Amino acid sequence: MQHAHDHTAVPAGLPFLAAADLQDDLLIASSDLDRLQTLLSDACNTLQSGFFGAMQELSDLPAQDPPARDRAVAHLGTVVTALQFQDMASQLIDHTRGRLRHCADRLARDAFNGDSDGEGDAVVEAPPLRPNPVTQSEMDTGFIELF
Repeated sequence: MQHAHDHTAVPAGLPFLAAADLQDDLLIASSDLDRLQTLLSDACNTLQSGFFGAMQELSDLPAQDPPARDRAVAHLGTVVTALQFQDMASQLIDHTRGRLRHCADRLARDAFNGDSDGEGDAVVEAPPLRPNPVTQSEMDTGFIELF
């Protein structure tokens, strides 16, 4: 018979050390997503700066040069599409980070269940409510929807 405080117990079929390693891996993946989010945000800031610079340049173009205006508008459409991609990617990163955190918390709770330090009573972050926050898998220029 094993005691509740015995760390050699196999909660839910997973050895304690394997559960701890898996939890660490989940938290590292979550940290990697945080870094990815920072990189994506920096890229978005650069895109926004370029967008507003291009808008200024477009307003300064002579009205009698329609081809130049058309090219500028086409480029701005590409920028807006990239900004939409950043928004969707950020939503997906946040969603995935929440799923990873939920799994890490559940794993810790189950692995440390009954631990004398009280770690078995840890609060488990709720999983994201929807299975996928972003349903679009690609972005094309053309139709622009600002959200």
